[in-house]
Amino acid sequence: MQQFQTIESLTSCMLRLGASTIYCKTLAENDNTKQQIYLGNSFDILKLLKFGSIRTEPGGKRPNFKASVPLFWIDGDGNTEAALGAQLILYPDYPEVRLSGFLRNCTLAPSAHLQPIPKEHRKFNNGVDGRILFFGVSQDKVFVYLAPSGTALSNQTIQTLSQPIAGGSVLRIVVSSTVSSRDILLAKLREIQSKNDEGWHTSMRLNKTGTPISYTASNGGGYTLEALFGIIPNGLSAPDFMGWELKAYSGSRITLMTPEPNSGFYGENGVGVFLRRYGRHLNGDIIYFTGSHKVNIISTTSGHTLVIHGFDPKTEKITDVCGGIRLTDEQGIISAEWTFGGLIEQWGRKHAAAAYIHYEKSSTTPPNYRYGHKKPIFLGEGTNFKLFLSALASGNIIYDPASKMLNASEKKSTTKARNQFRMNVKDLHRLYLKFEAIKL
Repeated sequence: MQQFQTIESLTSCMLRLGASTIYCKTLAENDNTKQQIYLGNSFDILKLLKFGSIRTEPGGKRPNFKASVPLFWIDGDGNTEAALGAQLILYPDYPEVRLSGFLRNCTLAPSAHLQPIPKEHRKFNNGVDGRILFFGVSQDKVFVYLAPSGTALSNQTIQTLSQPIAGGSVLRIVVSSTVSSRDILLAKLREIQSKNDEGWHTSMRLNKTGTPISYTASNGGGYTLEALFGIIPNGLSAPDFMGWELKAYSGSRITLMTPEPNSGFYGENGVGVFLRRYGRHLNGDIIYFTGSHKVNIISTTSGHTLVIHGFDPKTEKITDVCGGIRLTDEQGIISAEWTFGGLIEQWGRKHAAAAYIHYEKSSTTPPNYRYGHKKPIFLGEGTNFKLFLSALASGNIIYDPASKMLNASEKKSTTKARNQFRMNVKDLHRLYLKFEAIKL
């Protein structure tokens, strides 16, 4: 079996396989099958790699979160084979992220070069030993290749290493798109802004076939922006445009995400039963559940209290992987809960990079919208879940629900779930390692 001799030959192979970005990591002696491969001290690594649903693992000496990785080893001939046991392990107590199971059920994997080194044979005090692990990330797979220490590929890579990616990752970029998604995003926003010199766009949204249709409801600012980007409305927890989440806003407060509770009374019984138990009858035959909820403060509207179970705001660490954000009623019963596992997955996938775009609305019917004229565009990059929890614990993020049930007394009543976590625009910088304001 031949080996890749140069960076150019390896990257050409990965690009042919569909990789759009290629990273590498210099391995240390303690990067092996027993101690796993260390990827960084932040959950921010999730935005760089592909991963499956996050599951909670409360047992063992170090409770953690795990997520499968669609990992494929390649050889020097371009053959590929899946490592079916590959997974990311998120340890919240440090915190850190490690890659595990990367050899399991894979005959193509370079097992001999990834075994634990006996203490008496270690030469680098667990430091960097010359091995280089490459990651080629495509739309749905992660291709990996190991350059052993002392090989031509390893030596060439060491001489040309870039700085590690910011945000706690130890990965370094080898190949990225020649035109960045950030530049494409800003170019598209400038095109949208400059339409007809005034930049006004008639309210619309795309239907399921991608055809623009008129939209007259008052909340058309976000739908119209998505339509201008060619985005069909969906409930998927993935970024909107080339890895960027688009957030349109008109006031001083913006909705970060609207996750459904997956535990507590709400999670077990659904929004309809929750509304009938805890909602208020207003405006005739409508039941609402509303109110501004800050952590550890009883809401004067709902009587419920928002708490974070299993997170220490002083150390900014998750102390209980089975914990989550909880809403408790006046008797202390958990009326709704968002477990950490589900929230980490959504935050890691959808909010790694976000664009916050101010819009204006006309008084016409249907309304018109224009974007980025009065205020700059805000771009946030490099977030992690502890920043979200810290902002929630400090009161910078609030839970602001707007769920309702129409025709509540009838058999065919209809419900609309709206579980909003919101934040003032002036505080958005707290969520990102890099935050910038750009005038279009």
